[in-house]
Amino acid sequence: MYTGSQMPERQLQTEVQVDNTIVLSVGDGYHLRIGKDRIVYAGMVSEKVFSIAVRRWPFIYQGYAWNLFFPKGQREIRIDGVNLIVESVTAEQIVLRG
Repeated sequence: MYTGSQMPERQLQTEVQVDNTIVLSVGDGYHLRIGKDRIVYAGMVSEKVFSIAVRRWPFIYQGYAWNLFFPKGQREIRIDGVNLIVESVTAEQIVLRG
């Protein structure tokens, strides 16, 4: 039985290809860069809107997150100063290029 900080964190699976293409399924995370936030694909909240959660951990034991919402047709997004291009987005997966 695990208690408090002993509980293992779920390992998020992310596929990063050679050409810096990032493929995230719902719940999968990706660390943007050293010193930058982590993002998690949160799926589509409607037919025309998708969401990306941004996780920030300023201290090892404290963290917080918030959701960003984007129209499905938006091809360029900027998160924590990092420009990303949305290649494709579905309810199950998003493909980004950084």
